Amino acid sequence: MDSTATQSAFRQQPNLRLRNPPLDRPDGSELFEDTSGAVAGSYMGKNQAGPQMSGFPGQSILSDPMSNLAMAYGSSLATQGREMVDKNLDRFIPISKLKYYFAVDTLYVGKKLSLVVFPYMHENWEVNFQQDTPVAPRFDVNAPDLYIPVMAFITYILVAGLALGTQNRFSPELLGVQASSALVWLIMEVLAVLLSLYLVAINTDLTTIDLLAFSGYKYVGMIIGVVAGLLFGRLAYYLCLLWCCAAIFVFMIRTLRLKLLSEAAAEGKLVRATRNQLRMYLTMSIAAAQPVFMFWLTYHLIR
Repeated sequence: MDSTATQSAFRQQPNLRLRNPPLDRPDGSELFEDTSGAVAGSYMGKNQAGPQMSGFPGQSILSDPMSNLAMAYGSSLATQGREMVDKNLDRFIPISKLKYYFAVDTLYVGKKLSLVVFPYMHENWEVNFQQDTPVAPRFDVNAPDLYIPVMAFITYILVAGLALGTQNRFSPELLGVQASSALVWLIMEVLAVLLSLYLVAINTDLTTIDLLAFSGYKYVGMIIGVVAGLLFGRLAYYLCLLWCCAAIFVFMIRTLRLKLLSEAAAEGKLVRATRNQLRMYLTMSIAAAQPVFMFWLTYHLIR
């Protein structure tokens, strides 16, 4: 009986050693530390920390003082570069001034269109000023704007494409030629006026943007003439275009006359007869050129 128990215990002893190998050192300390609990604890700690400890991949980089210094230096360089670009861009394209020419509302657009089409009953053509600064176009119908010329130019291109389509002559290339030719003629017109002002030595408060605005009002009459021709035939085109040509001629005469004579009137001096005639001839030439461009850019669209 005892021998049998001893043999069974002797046989089970390797199993017990395999399960819990007590490899003890002579001094009583373990040969290898049990790190399973520490690993599990650290793993649980990471899971509990979650987003607070993990964050995002660049968090360790952003916490570095040298990285923060580099980012601050880069942002300052970007700010300086943007200011330099804005300053140089404003030298050639006055973006701050362009905001003035687009400060319009629906009421102003309606009044301005009626003034361009029917300028005969309008009496006061002077631009209002507030502290030596012209008021925004939405407060003064006499102030020039760029909203109507730009929208009229785009509408003219679209109407020209419609006219070409009704004649089975539409093509993207032909529409591009139409748009580019109209733009080139507009630029040449403005450059010719600037050259004339320089040669005649006329000092005026007219700017290049003002000339673009006044030269762009003729597209309103061109649109009316082409649409009338598409709807009612060639005779309606000629009648409407003739009316719009006369209207734009009167509009330009009454508007530019004050602009070209503004300096002499402000100084209270009488302009010499020769200089006064040059100013009037230049005003008449600019006004007379508008009907010529209106006919030249629209006559081939009506057949």
